[in-house]
Amino acid sequence: MVDIEKANQEAFKRLLDARPVWIGVEKAIDVIPGMKKNLILHAGPPVTWDRMSGPQKGAVMGVLVYEGLAKTPEEAAVLAASGEIEFEPCHHHSTVGPMAGIVSASMPVVVVKNETFGNVAFNTLNEGIGKVLRMGAYSPDVIERLKWMENVMLPVLSKAIKKAEKMELKPIIAEALTMGDELHNRSRAASYLLFAKITPYLLETMEDTKNTNDVINFMQANIHTFLPFIMASCKASLDPARNIEGSTMVTAMSRNGTDWGIQVSGLGDEWFVTEAPVPDVLLFPGFKKEDVGRDIGDSSIMETAGLGGFAIAAAPAIIQFVGGNVALGTSKNLSMYEITIGENNIYKIPNFDGRGTPTGIDIRKVVEKNIVPFLDTGVAHKDAGVGQVGAGLVDAPMKVFKDAVVAFAKKYAS
Repeated sequence: MVDIEKANQEAFKRLLDARPVWIGVEKAIDVIPGMKKNLILHAGPPVTWDRMSGPQKGAVMGVLVYEGLAKTPEEAAVLAASGEIEFEPCHHHSTVGPMAGIVSASMPVVVVKNETFGNVAFNTLNEGIGKVLRMGAYSPDVIERLKWMENVMLPVLSKAIKKAEKMELKPIIAEALTMGDELHNRSRAASYLLFAKITPYLLETMEDTKNTNDVINFMQANIHTFLPFIMASCKASLDPARNIEGSTMVTAMSRNGTDWGIQVSGLGDEWFVTEAPVPDVLLFPGFKKEDVGRDIGDSSIMETAGLGGFAIAAAPAIIQFVGGNVALGTSKNLSMYEITIGENNIYKIPNFDGRGTPTGIDIRKVVEKNIVPFLDTGVAHKDAGVGQVGAGLVDAPMKVFKDAVVAFAKKYAS
């Protein structure tokens, strides 16, 4: 007879014991397991080109032009549909990707190592906000920015972090929570903390003044500079909690604009999938409700690790930006304690008198208490080529948790 409580405590302990550190910035093909030139990684559970959402298709079209595999977005769409390009989830390659989550061979990726368990996770450097590839945009300026990130930002940052040797990420995350971040939609404080720590090494390793200054200015101006670091940190922290016999803890929660899926520790790599919901959005000027795409991105790895919506009470300034209010954020945040295994020993919420964030989603509790995980998220236009239309709030679909509980019961019935 499997001991679920014991298994969950082991999974929970592995998550809390994680020690994520930033150790490098490299080209995806050089470090991501199984990466190759005709492989494109994407956010969410597995999906084929014909079922991809508009923003995900747009990002694929853009990245094929960026990689030089197509000359135009139209040519890229034909290539993507031809069968010559392979598509696989980021999660299957120790990687997470924001929004469309598209990762290709030449892209620079942040490398984060979990020093406790030795595993590594990856995420692409952040482009900024608005008209960006991860939101499905593919205009020439989007491609030009990606090329700059590959040819300038990658070598400059790579030299700096090699000089630093490594950078602990947990202390940055913990401090940022006391400075108004919840780390999903708001990582402004964490971005500045990271920037302050890496800048001396950027200056020390400077070879080309203009290139280094451009990187410094880009990072300083980007309020989401820390996003890839927190996502890779959460991925590296959660992966050792996978495949624990009898555990009902969620190890991945992800969306691709078409489907929403979860993975559960005691159920291995199986995905439990349903249609992705449409977020409740606060729109940017010029957009309307009909423009909104379905929920998308691997960034829900933050909530899976006890951050984002599970820490939104720490970030009252962001709640209005995503269309909510402080009372709603507090109420939703408190309800997450009902569906989690425990409280985080490092990540704490000042507004809850330093209480640890609710951590370790338990599929049994979700179903028993009829409370689903709560996320705050960026929102992309439903069509390819447009970009971000706003930010909002979304509840996870109950169906995936019910399906996972049924599968768990069948597997462990004996």
